Amino acid sequence: MLVICKSRMRKLAAQSCTLTLLLSVALGVQAQSRFTDATDLVPTDSAAANYFLNSPDATKYAVILTGPAVSDENKSMFRQWAFSLHDILARDYGYSSETITLLYADGALDAPGSERIDGSCDRAGIEQQFSALRARAKAGDQITIFLVGHGSGAEAEAKFNIVGPDITGAEFSTILDQFAQQDIVIVNTTSASYDFSASLSSEGRVVISSTRSASERYDPVFSRFFIEALDSRNGDRDKNNRVSMLEAFNYAKGNVEQWYEEQGRLASEHAGLDDNGDALFTLSPTMDEADGRLAEIAYIDTLVDNSQDLSPGALQLKSRMQELERAVFILRGSKANYLAADYMQQLELLLIELARTTGQFNAQIQ
Repeated sequence: MLVICKSRMRKLAAQSCTLTLLLSVALGVQAQSRFTDATDLVPTDSAAANYFLNSPDATKYAVILTGPAVSDENKSMFRQWAFSLHDILARDYGYSSETITLLYADGALDAPGSERIDGSCDRAGIEQQFSALRARAKAGDQITIFLVGHGSGAEAEAKFNIVGPDITGAEFSTILDQFAQQDIVIVNTTSASYDFSASLSSEGRVVISSTRSASERYDPVFSRFFIEALDSRNGDRDKNNRVSMLEAFNYAKGNVEQWYEEQGRLASEHAGLDDNGDALFTLSPTMDEADGRLAEIAYIDTLVDNSQDLSPGALQLKSRMQELERAVFILRGSKANYLAADYMQQLELLLIELARTTGQFNAQIQ
């Protein structure tokens, strides 16, 4: 049996060492698995235990809602962001025209790229598309919603600006209530997005807001850097070839701060994340904060991403690797609930199994 270096494991727990480094040690050893299911070691009392399971038979959907613009400059920017999101999801993350919905302004665009548009971003279009998605989505599927455009108002009157009468956060929350059996991510990149985003907070949801208050009314640049985080997996901090919502958020937030510093301007936007359902957004989420643990296991990619040529056996191993990695993150987020020796023992078991499965997967694809 492999005995993993305790100092390295402590570094992992402190996030000063990557999972990849530990696996490089473990991969050289032929270890027998001491459990049959990764979920055997996932703390059952963890808030994240039942969400974002990445099941092989689950489908991931993306909905991009792009509201009308108040100027030609905004119109061009919103179009670029919406189309970039659409194309990145299709190119890098395994989405298709069947799993991406793009509602764009009034639905009319006399320009290249109009074939991406599925309808207008008005109340009827939003309700119709989500109703159609509800008819297709299965329990355990994931739906990631991107809001691009202008926001306005505060508290109960917080709105996402669409064509025709604007939609309030409470009204949009009612639309999302029909997806109680699906995992939901909302990325609200609009101005004055906080109160609208807060009304969408719920247990099991990851909600990202580009601003922290209704007073932050200037057009945020957060969307630009969030998309950049997804593009070519730039936000993949732990180098597992996947981008979680926590990674994308932190990448975008860091780049927004740097952008304002380089511009010599006082930041007029402060992004926040909520994933524990309390509607209180954390500006610097981590696994040790109130928010961040669910976002850490909420990935944008689909299992079939870049896997068209994988054999059924290799695809199954890839799914197993993702399950084990998820179990590591959940266990790490629950460290405070364990005695030190028990925590290290369970972490070691998961890492050994992950290393063994990774070795089997690499052997199949070589």
